[in-house]
Amino acid sequence: MSKRIDIELTSNRGDGTWTWRAAGAKTPKGTLNGAILDAGTKIGDTIKVEADFDLDGVEILSLVKTKEKAVRGNLLQILGSEKEFQPVTQKLAEKGKDRKPKRDGDRKPRRDSDKRPPRDGAQGEKSGDRRPRRAPFTAPPELPKRPAAKRLKPKRVHRAAVLDTLPVEQRGVAERALTGGIKAVRDAVKEQNEQLKKEGKPLVPAEGLISMAQELLPKLRVAEWLDKAEAAKADIDLLDLRDLRQVVVGADDPMVVRDEATRSLAAELKAALKTRQEVEQTRWLEDIKSALAVSRVIRALKISSEPPKAGQPFPADLGTQLAAAASASLASETAPDRFSAVLEAIAFSPVRGQVKLAAAPPTTNESMLSTVKRVAPLVPQIASIFGVTVAPGTNSPRPLRPTRPVRGKGKPAPAQGSRVPNAPASAEAPSTSE
Repeated sequence: MSKRIDIELTSNRGDGTWTWRAAGAKTPKGTLNGAILDAGTKIGDTIKVEADFDLDGVEILSLVKTKEKAVRGNLLQILGSEKEFQPVTQKLAEKGKDRKPKRDGDRKPRRDSDKRPPRDGAQGEKSGDRRPRRAPFTAPPELPKRPAAKRLKPKRVHRAAVLDTLPVEQRGVAERALTGGIKAVRDAVKEQNEQLKKEGKPLVPAEGLISMAQELLPKLRVAEWLDKAEAAKADIDLLDLRDLRQVVVGADDPMVVRDEATRSLAAELKAALKTRQEVEQTRWLEDIKSALAVSRVIRALKISSEPPKAGQPFPADLGTQLAAAASASLASETAPDRFSAVLEAIAFSPVRGQVKLAAAPPTTNESMLSTVKRVAPLVPQIASIFGVTVAPGTNSPRPLRPTRPVRGKGKPAPAQGSRVPNAPASAEAPSTSE
């Protein structure tokens, strides 16, 4: 596919061809046919051309003509007046006697009919308005906040250094191999050869390009890992554990392991990952205990469902305490929306099998029953009390994403992708004050 670029003419070979390079840069560069240039073109001129980029390099197709701005003629000249400028002034009228500001002693007393009704419920009871007043909202106790984890943002220093050592025509092959592997290079060559065959042009030698990609790929893999490893080391104390774990796993790549420059850095990151996991495990358990201490059961259940390291057994004593608090939150007097929120958090916690429910609450609604049916494969002992049976082989649901608040009037709309597969159309994340 061709595109327009700015090039600078560097020399005239005298045989009808000129050499060029990208304007303001060393690469890309190449030669072009001087027949496409205008008369009077000289070395050092910057021109815009139509160029075609492929695996063989860059081919200059034609010169792009730029339109010159037309100069308007017969412009009208505005002549100012010779009269002296007289500014316009404005004087406000004085306030009359009836417009004087009133003092406190001048205010007329209100009549009984002008008085506002009292704010307490006495007036409402007299007028027959017995609507119940909404209970004041009490914010849940605050929990200690941990610093937000940073995501991995590697620079491309080592990768760019490897690419700079390659000729221009090989960089496209190298980047394709790094992104999609040797298969991506083979597919690209095949697609290009099919197009060249239709146009009656010579085909690209596939074996040579694939061999070149196989030689370049190990260097590029090592360079890419070094960029990630150095970025991880810079933010080792606050880096997200998933990103740090991914970098450490990448060090086991055979292409990375064989390089001596990566061994010491890989060992350092592995030791840092082990230390971070132990620290995060301790903080994770402390956050659960802190949430239970202030009766924030839903928060404690959600924290327990996100362990810093998979496969670690949950402490038995803390699990018993968390299960007891969750069972107490499913009491018969619990409101349906609160019941749904607690049940949703229980279903994805490590203590879901320990939570017991004596009987179904007397007050239910459609949203609550929908939540029970959705999480039934995870809490069958609770779903059976509602008469819901789980068929063998039923897939377990995924956690719901929180609803996205909408500014203005109306109810909040669910966030994109908040519905779980195989969930009813009305399934949204239950609202809760926690």
